[in-house]
Amino acid sequence: MTDLYRLLPEEMEQLVIDMGYPRYRADQILLPLYYKFPKDLSEIKQLPKDMREKLIDAGYTIGSAKEIHRVVSDDGDTTKLLLNLTDETPVETVLIQYPSSNINGHPRSTICVSTQIGCAMGCVFCATGQMGFEKNIKAEEIVAQVIHFADILQQRGEHVTNLVFMGMGEPMANYDEMIRAVRILTHDRGFGIGQRNITISTIGVMSGIDKLAEENLQVGLAISLHAPNNELRKKLVPTAGPNSVEEIVEASRRYYKKTGRRVTFEYALMKGINDSPEIAAELASLLQGNGTHVNLIPINPTAGDFIRPTQDSVLEFERILSSAGVNCTVRVEKGTEISAACGQLRTDLIG
Repeated sequence: MTDLYRLLPEEMEQLVIDMGYPRYRADQILLPLYYKFPKDLSEIKQLPKDMREKLIDAGYTIGSAKEIHRVVSDDGDTTKLLLNLTDETPVETVLIQYPSSNINGHPRSTICVSTQIGCAMGCVFCATGQMGFEKNIKAEEIVAQVIHFADILQQRGEHVTNLVFMGMGEPMANYDEMIRAVRILTHDRGFGIGQRNITISTIGVMSGIDKLAEENLQVGLAISLHAPNNELRKKLVPTAGPNSVEEIVEASRRYYKKTGRRVTFEYALMKGINDSPEIAAELASLLQGNGTHVNLIPINPTAGDFIRPTQDSVLEFERILSSAGVNCTVRVEKGTEISAACGQLRTDLIG
């Protein structure tokens, strides 16, 4: 069985030609797939009946993620879904919305996409990391998460504006499937979202960062740093190498030099662990003059015992970085109360 959401437009075109149909039939499949969201081949009425039957007989399907649980935040801006993939494997996906600066404009609608079930990186402050690793997600299953929310938004007269590969799993550890999904989602004959509206996050898989730099994609890169020195980072990220901090900073330079795209460092602030003024100064010294951006994320409640710093501590940390000329912001978290914020995703029904 082959899911049509797995095929790049060029592959779809080759498929219809190989079946003996004219080239334009490919667009009669692609347009409904990415704008009408059919659940079955029988719903693509633009195709001749005999062609639909041939596709079915050849083992082609339209896969879809089936919603089995939905939670919405108190303000209505964040929606977390537990979706069943084609093999009945559950995965969490999140929609985060922000008001548009244009009075009559659509809200900014960002989908936080998962690339794995669980995660092998083992970050001690992350609920997904504490699940352990179960499996990689196929490209069509990544696409299906986006399609499911696109269908929901279309019914509201809205649309997907941004994608962040920051859900469950380490995207670089499922590199080939992740990149196939990105190419399908950004193709002008596919889902058609702008490359610059996509951010891929990694804990610091160097080989993946360097491969991404060679893909000729204008996507954003976010690297989870969380500490300015190797000793502390190893405690927070058990899979980190002995020189991971220096390697990450150097990888970010290579990525910027190759793509011209500024790298963001994600930094989860944990009270009494990595939030002191001394550590802020160490981080500032590490990143000063690097041209990167630091996204400070006060830790969200997870299964661990980590505590969010006080607002004063967060602002002081930000002030020290800014005073040293390091560009930084404090992330405005959404969905914390429904366990939909950074580091909170898992596949049970808690929260």
